[in-house]
Amino acid sequence: MCQTLGLNQVKPWSSPQISSNMAKSLRSKRRRKMRAIKRVRYGAKELERLKETLGHGDVKKEIDEVMAEVSEVVTVTETKKIKEKAKEKDIEAVQMDDDTVKHTYSAKTMKDQYGSYPVWMNQRKINKKKKARKGRPKRK
Repeated sequence: MCQTLGLNQVKPWSSPQISSNMAKSLRSKRRRKMRAIKRVRYGAKELERLKETLGHGDVKKEIDEVMAEVSEVVTVTETKKIKEKAKEKDIEAVQMDDDTVKHTYSAKTMKDQYGSYPVWMNQRKINKKKKARKGRPKRK
């Protein structure tokens, strides 16, 4: 711990008796050791999983064999075709949604053109608006 500067000059803040680090318990040392072991073990598993995802190594051959067996039983479609069908359905749904009527709400009364309040408005606030409207004198 003692640091020298050259001609046997010792830094005053670093003495062999006083350590600037906190005390290390056996429990924390053990935990650190076990975490290091886990890092090694899980690192190997993660690398294997990554290779599997990317399709490197023997895993790709196994997948090709399984796909060959599955294609005999089930028809396999590409994701592009499925996405195109989904887009077509979305376009149809949007066209159907355009038929609905837009609600325009008054800023003063918070009612729409049919006299109903917005869906997001809670019952307490609706009752408060009603009381305020009843208490107001009518203009002539």
